Amino acid sequence: MCWRRVIQTMSFREEIIRLGEQAGVNIRQLCRRFGISAKTYYKWRNRYRKDGGKGLENQSRRPGRSPTRSPARVETAILKVRTAHPQWGARKIETVLRQEGMKTPARSTIQDVLKRNGCIDEKESAKHRPWQRFERDGPNQLWQMDFKGWSRMQSGCECQPLSIVDDHSRYAVCLQACSNQQTGTVKEKLTEVFRSYGMPEWIMVDNGSPWGYDEQRRWTPLTAWLIRLNVGVRHSRPYHPQTQGKVERFHRTLQQEVLEGRQFGDLKRVQEAFDQWRTIYNQHRPHEALQMQVPASRYRISPREFPEKLSPIEYESMDQIRHVDVRGYIRYRGQKIRIGKGFRGNPVGLRQTDQDGLIDVYFCTQKVAQIDLRTLTTVTGKEL
Repeated sequence: MCWRRVIQTMSFREEIIRLGEQAGVNIRQLCRRFGISAKTYYKWRNRYRKDGGKGLENQSRRPGRSPTRSPARVETAILKVRTAHPQWGARKIETVLRQEGMKTPARSTIQDVLKRNGCIDEKESAKHRPWQRFERDGPNQLWQMDFKGWSRMQSGCECQPLSIVDDHSRYAVCLQACSNQQTGTVKEKLTEVFRSYGMPEWIMVDNGSPWGYDEQRRWTPLTAWLIRLNVGVRHSRPYHPQTQGKVERFHRTLQQEVLEGRQFGDLKRVQEAFDQWRTIYNQHRPHEALQMQVPASRYRISPREFPEKLSPIEYESMDQIRHVDVRGYIRYRGQKIRIGKGFRGNPVGLRQTDQDGLIDVYFCTQKVAQIDLRTLTTVTGKEL
């Protein structure tokens, strides 16, 4: 209520009270003329006699005591967690407080505490949740890998966050502040991760550099290196980021809880923030998709050791072996057929299929192409 309306309201009430105190005034008639009830008049008069003009101000409707309100120590604990993690909602705060042995109020009460203290507002919409979540049965069966969009630091250099998230546990095995998205940089970071956590069975990537050129040219030196390590490579559906939903959601959380509203001087400062937050994310932050457990509770390192030396490429005895030239082609039946520059200098195996006119092309243990014998061209646009 603006100050003019406050003054007008108090003047109106004071005028009625003064009129009512005059001798011989019919109070009910006075109230009827000014459109108020006698009960309201006597309430105002009693307040006026007790506190003067201040008693005519609008009074709070909040009760003098709230026996069902959370104790001050509980509210303090709720706000302490929220202050430490400004993006956490009632569910995560409830879980953390219970883990600390505190008897917590209902989740709706925690939400009310946050609202009452200005931590959230009524317009904060509920988060979208998919109808059904899909995940692998165990850790290290599939990792999702992607670069988050770049940001510029105070030094003028770019920061390209590289993230790898385990599909089953949501455990972040990698969060690195990189200066570029080049093959050598990614290979270096992956080698460090493989040495620490072991190797997954599969890695899912999108169709962009450095693990793909486009939907038709998916294989690069980096993906060929992964296949040599016996790590299967899957590409997400073009223009469908939800295929890599877990790493996309990880990046959204990273933006909200680490990057938003902050500027870093250089990559070293960014990496320090990443390392600190990755520990919180993996070991302390309850995850709604994990029934409010932390990712570390479901993750185990892979038993597959990283080989410091690559073993020779071998194929089955019935395979026809062809070598990929520097332009990414093989020769077959007198024709040059494009396989991909990612495999140049390496042998591939041609394997008969159950379908007439089609031959599968394998690099190590992964199928990377099909050849249509009727046109002697590779079949593209499919997930192989």
